[in-house]
Amino acid sequence: MVTATLERTREEAWRVAATVTDPEIPVLTIEDLGVLRSVEVDEAGRVRVQLTPTYSGCPAMDAMRDDVVLALTHAGYADVQVDLVLAPAWTTDWMSEAGKQKLRRYGIQAPTGHASVRGSGPVRVQLAVKCPRCDSLNTRELARFGSTSCKALYECRDCLEPFDYFKVL
Repeated sequence: MVTATLERTREEAWRVAATVTDPEIPVLTIEDLGVLRSVEVDEAGRVRVQLTPTYSGCPAMDAMRDDVVLALTHAGYADVQVDLVLAPAWTTDWMSEAGKQKLRRYGIQAPTGHASVRGSGPVRVQLAVKCPRCDSLNTRELARFGSTSCKALYECRDCLEPFDYFKVL
């Protein structure tokens, strides 16, 4: 059956694309990050992938797009198109739990809370960001923007280590 074959091909193309890592945080795949939105394969074998950047000016998207094309081409897909999709806007809610754990082990505190509650009811106030090294809540923000715009720079007042916090977006 053509439909079942196409579905298996699509699933395999997804698995290949999902192995691409974020060039800024190499422990995360684009699937972990929630940036990989869709993979379609048509009857002619053409692959179309949709990625949603973490924010519209994300400089890593060119590298991600090239890496997806390269991974799929090496897997035998000859015609690969990667589109950047801005709507709906990416949210940290799309990150996998496995990805959040990888972030923490890498030394970046994963986002806490859910972005989907913005604009619906009371404003949620974050009281503290837990240190990914010693689990202390005795931390302070040093800079609203860390190594990238989607992260803030924090310092732990107990272990005195700086760390990035992946902001809830």
